[in-house]
Amino acid sequence: MTEATPTPPLPDHLSIDPRSPHHVAAVFEHDIGIRFNDKERADVEEYCISEGWIKVPAGKTLDRKGKPLLIKLKGKVEAFYR
Repeated sequence: MTEATPTPPLPDHLSIDPRSPHHVAAVFEHDIGIRFNDKERADVEEYCISEGWIKVPAGKTLDRKGKPLLIKLKGKVEAFYR
């Protein structure tokens, strides 16, 4: 079977947080992957391809609102559809 809906282009900056201005709901209807420094990562909360960084949770640490604390890692970022 072929997919009926075409995949939207992946943005340069994307966040999984729906309150973020960089959240694009249409992208999350498809399965996406992030490759960081040639290794696939499953814990990415936000990325920016042009600036070369990703944000990932810092362990199990939470902020005062109950959201995970994020750290920024710099390197080569690639986003793709699976």
